[in-house]
Amino acid sequence: MEVQKLPRTISKPSLSPTLAEIQKGVHDSQSDMISDYSTPVHHQVLELGHACSSIPPSNPFVLSFDNLTYSVKVGQKMSLPICGKDSSLDSSETGKKILLNDISEAAREGEITAVLGASGSGKSTLIDALADRIAKESLKGSVTLNGEVLESRLLKTISAYVMQDDLLFPMLTVEETLMFSAEFRLPRSLSKSKKKARVQALIDQLGLRNAANTVIGDEGHRGVSGGERRRVSIGIDIVHDPILLFLDEPTSGLDSTSALMVVKVLQRIAQSGSIVIMSIHQPSYRLLTLLDRLIFLSHGQTVYAGSPGSLPEFFAEFGHPIPENENRTEFALDYIRDLEEIPGGTKTLVKFNKSWQAMKNAKNRFSNASKLSLKDTISVSISRGKLVSGAPNDSNSTSSPVLSFANPLWVEVMVIGKRSSLNAKRMPELFGIRLAAVLVTGIILATVYYHLDNSPRGVQERLGFFAFAISTTYYTSAESIPAFIQERYIFMRETAYNAYRRSSYVLAHSLISIPSLIVLSIAFATTTFWAVGLDGGFSGFCFYFFTIFCAFWAGSSFVTFLSGVVSHVMLSFTLVVAILSYFPLFSGFYISRDRIPPFWLWFHYMSLVKYPYEAALQNEFHSPTKCFVMGVQMFDNTPLAVMPLSMKLKMLKTISTRLGRNITSNTCAVTGTDILQQQGITQLSKWNCLWITIAWGFFFRILFYFALLLWSKNKRR
Repeated sequence: MEVQKLPRTISKPSLSPTLAEIQKGVHDSQSDMISDYSTPVHHQVLELGHACSSIPPSNPFVLSFDNLTYSVKVGQKMSLPICGKDSSLDSSETGKKILLNDISEAAREGEITAVLGASGSGKSTLIDALADRIAKESLKGSVTLNGEVLESRLLKTISAYVMQDDLLFPMLTVEETLMFSAEFRLPRSLSKSKKKARVQALIDQLGLRNAANTVIGDEGHRGVSGGERRRVSIGIDIVHDPILLFLDEPTSGLDSTSALMVVKVLQRIAQSGSIVIMSIHQPSYRLLTLLDRLIFLSHGQTVYAGSPGSLPEFFAEFGHPIPENENRTEFALDYIRDLEEIPGGTKTLVKFNKSWQAMKNAKNRFSNASKLSLKDTISVSISRGKLVSGAPNDSNSTSSPVLSFANPLWVEVMVIGKRSSLNAKRMPELFGIRLAAVLVTGIILATVYYHLDNSPRGVQERLGFFAFAISTTYYTSAESIPAFIQERYIFMRETAYNAYRRSSYVLAHSLISIPSLIVLSIAFATTTFWAVGLDGGFSGFCFYFFTIFCAFWAGSSFVTFLSGVVSHVMLSFTLVVAILSYFPLFSGFYISRDRIPPFWLWFHYMSLVKYPYEAALQNEFHSPTKCFVMGVQMFDNTPLAVMPLSMKLKMLKTISTRLGRNITSNTCAVTGTDILQQQGITQLSKWNCLWITIAWGFFFRILFYFALLLWSKNKRR
């Protein structure tokens, strides 16, 4: 369905309730009507266009940016894909490239401001600067809202940023995607039915009713169209009805009809009382009629700023009138591109724009901003239905008129966990492959080490089994590397504007991983314990299972941490496999602790394989009475093993005479305790080994949080 264009004049008061009234609990009975998908007109009672447009904006918002200048150092042609995105910059004689050069303009509530220019002109950079996606120390100039400097904390709460790429969970439907966004953005005080009503109204406003129950899709799963994906991307960021909306080329890659639909949606958002600023590559004539103000950039400088209707007058006075039947923006962009090919060609146009703006006194149109303080203006806007997340409970709060986060931490954890579980449930092949790998490995080990005996050779085989089994748990954990890397940019987009806390994501990510680790541990333990013939009975099996689970937990945490540091899948796999290969080497199996060189001893205590390996050995060889080498078996694994039994018995008598102790074929020579001492396992009990393994898992989860906190801010430097 196509969203209708609203008139610019003040409309009559709508009979439908506003979003502010929803928060106050008015018209609860209408939520029942909203659940009926067959009558979409009922959903329009909550449209953003009705939230504010029906009330005269007596306190309009004006976003002003003055003397914005941003430059980057050259020589950053390539960077490792670690903790951020690559850079590719041109060189210059000064050693810097200026991306924004003294830009001063303003954007007004109720209007769409479009930034145009050729590739590399600075469109996306300007949007990033306004959206606080450039580090403060790198950006010069000021960005103010109604004359007051915007703090980062407040900007994240009252604004939204729509990236050029549609970053969505592929196996969620359109309605589910918007509903999860509502769960994040709308406060817990708002009932479930009213959140659903808000989502249904948003679906109608975005023209997504026919696609509401269709999955988003990806390369391997058919889903919604490109235009519908773009509108969903916009919807998840406007579900809380922000005051400021920034978009980076929202029409890129869309056909003309889809692009028109997207811009009409943005027009409705602007008319609801928002400031909409977007970059756009080359708008068609139909799109141009929906835009209110244009800013043309060339090499980071403003070459035109004004309404689309003033373009002919501007270029006519400059001496290059626009032909009557030609698209205004296409002519302007082509002419600017021609000037860019001439050294210093755009300088004259930049100077003319400054003098033309001064002559027209264009800034007067922004002089009627609110006379109230910014805090009071935002509070008034909230009372009219904007920012559904609402004001803080403490009415005496002076720091900010809005909450930083709409919900407490535990609510965020529940919503994140529910969303991840639902997405994983619809892609069972991912966990199925990992479970199959664990089962196949367990079956192979069970058949190779089937029913080991208690002979000296059996002891060596048991040691080898435990070393390989514990190491395998860590290697199979590497299969979960793509999990966070695929979600990285979704996470960065959502946390950049306070959809939820980073700590909530880490907690949810940790909690939802536990059930799958339990299933993997049970599968591996049951496949190998009785088939190999391990000791301890049921209690021994329980401890063995717990050991495998702890190893999976530590391995999963370690892999998760590295995926938070390294953003490239193949590089992550290479790094993880390389590090995991060192853990068994220093675990104490291949070389005992006493034989490890002192300068490598620290790695022995950092080896994640060491602790579960020692715990499993102590569980197996815990008995001081169980014998593993009896009488003549002491000659096994030596050249004397080939001697006849009679000769071995004679040698035992000779040894008995020499030692003064009677040693027969039934005399126990080596017990389980002796084996542990031979392996150097004397420092920690088996339970202490498990607690340390669990602690390693928590340690890497904490490191994962700090990695997200420090390196996932999605800001330019």
